[in-house]
Amino acid sequence: MSRYLLFFFHGLLSITPLLSQELYVFNEPASTLPARSLSIKLKNHLVQKTALLNQFSFRSTPQVFVGLNKNLTIRLGGTVSSMYSTQAKVESFQLYAKYRFLSKDAIHRHFRMAGYLEAARTNAPFHYDEINLGGDRSGLEAGLILTQLWNKFALSGTLSQTQVFHYYRWDKVRHGVLHPFTSAQFNLSAGYLVFPKTYNSYKQTNLNFYLELLTQKALDRSLYYVDLAPAIQLIFASKTKLNVGYRFQLDGDMKRMMQRSWLLSLETSFLGAFKRKN
Repeated sequence: MSRYLLFFFHGLLSITPLLSQELYVFNEPASTLPARSLSIKLKNHLVQKTALLNQFSFRSTPQVFVGLNKNLTIRLGGTVSSMYSTQAKVESFQLYAKYRFLSKDAIHRHFRMAGYLEAARTNAPFHYDEINLGGDRSGLEAGLILTQLWNKFALSGTLSQTQVFHYYRWDKVRHGVLHPFTSAQFNLSAGYLVFPKTYNSYKQTNLNFYLELLTQKALDRSLYYVDLAPAIQLIFASKTKLNVGYRFQLDGDMKRMMQRSWLLSLETSFLGAFKRKN
C-alpha cells in the first residue's frame, strides 16, 4: 500500500500547478451543505462491459442533499442500473448522514473533520468480492473524513469500515459463499482550483482538477484493490457542477464487476431553499 501512496503524491506534485478545491468527484469532503440548502445530483457510471455482461452498461444514481443545519447534511439516493441485466432496473436505495464536528477556519484556509453513516438496501445479485453500497451490496458503513484547504489547494482523507448485511453471511457453508462481508477503506483526494485566477464575480466559471486514490481491504479475507481516479470539474454561476472522472485499478486481487469506468455527474444547489422558522 505504501508504494501506491508514494505514487499518488508523486503524481500529485507533478500536476499541482493544474489541480482543485474540495468539491471532490469520487469522495465527500468534511465540509457540509449550508443550513437550509438543497442540492440535487445525478451520477452516471459507464462501462464498456462488466465481468458478467459483454455489453455497454450503466448505473445512474439520483441523489438529494439537504442541509439540516450548518453541521449536518442528509443525503437520499437510489440506483437504476443495467450492470446485471440487459435492461435497466431499479436496483437500490441509500440513506447517508454526515456530521461536521470540528472546524478551524482562517483566511484562505480551513481544517474540518466530519463523521458519516450510510445505509443501503439493494436487489442486486450477490456477485463479486468488492463491497460497494452504491448498488452492489446491502449494508452499513461508518467513516471519518479530514479535509484541509490551503488557498486553492485541498487535501482530504477518508477512513471507513463497511459491514454487509445478507443472509449468506450467516449461512456461508450452506450457500458456499466465499465473498467478503466486511471491509476497510482508505481514500485520499486532492484538488486544485485552476480557473479563475482571481474572483471578480460569483458568475465566473470555475475549473477544478482532481486526483483521488481509492482503496479497499477485506477484513475477513485476504483481498484488496487500489484504484486511481483523475477528474475535472466545471462550476457554473457558483451553483451547478459538471464532473467527468475516470477510475482504473492500479493493483488488486478482488473479483470485481469492473476495473475501469467513467463517471459523469451533474449537480445543482439551491441556497436558502428552506425558510427559517420564526
